[in-house]
Amino acid sequence: MMISRFKPQQYLWLGFVLAFFPMSLEQVAAETFVIAASPSVRVPLETLARAFEAIHPDVQVYLSFERGLDLRRTIAQLENKGTIVVEHGPVHLVAPGGDELLTRLAQKQYVFPESRTLYATRPLVLIVPESLVDAPTSFESITQDARWRVAVADPVITPLGQETAACLQSLGIAQALAGRLDVALDASAVLDHVLSGEADVGILFGPDAVAERERIRVAAVAPEGHHRPHMYSMAMERSCPNRTRCAEFLSFVRSSSAKDQLRQLGYGLPRPSDHE
Repeated sequence: MMISRFKPQQYLWLGFVLAFFPMSLEQVAAETFVIAASPSVRVPLETLARAFEAIHPDVQVYLSFERGLDLRRTIAQLENKGTIVVEHGPVHLVAPGGDELLTRLAQKQYVFPESRTLYATRPLVLIVPESLVDAPTSFESITQDARWRVAVADPVITPLGQETAACLQSLGIAQALAGRLDVALDASAVLDHVLSGEADVGILFGPDAVAERERIRVAAVAPEGHHRPHMYSMAMERSCPNRTRCAEFLSFVRSSSAKDQLRQLGYGLPRPSDHE
């Protein structure tokens, strides 16, 4: 128990804190559960962490955010120290922002390959201003009105633009839209073009669209089979201090309650046929 690490004089301070703040000893001594993650998945992981704590009051989830290259260097500590230690202690789970990194970690046995869990995807969505009444209802339908201009991100420099271009090509509508595409710099610029009236509709990633739901709404989601969404997975670090707790968290992220919360954030849900 974490409370056993307190020095004698700290018990006096603990008693003072408990006298003024309604906190149980169980909360003070909560088990620490650490996830090393990329900043790009902060929002979904913070949501999942708080939800997990709600049903496991004896656990406190800490998220240690590392950028991709730094995360690889952190994992590499295993070669010298046999474990990963961040600010809040040994790492239980690793959740990069991309599955390519997790594949490399699994190949090096830095994580248990069999524990790898796909928990969310990032879909492409068609957005329209909240005030637009007669809006398209699918990606294909944007070709039906020659007056509609479509804001898309730059396919040369942004993943959003690249995925958008691939989707339109797969749907067979890229040529029909060639003269009506309003190429914006990035996701923020796509949103600006739609809201300013420079474009009638736009294409964004689901989470970006949900973040602006007071000003825009999602008119359609890119159809399966024509868009390979970005995958988000996590896996158990090979020296994690509590494999049972890790398994509980990995099971939780696949639960219906976790899926509902991820859906509300604009993330897609893995299909049974999706494989990492």
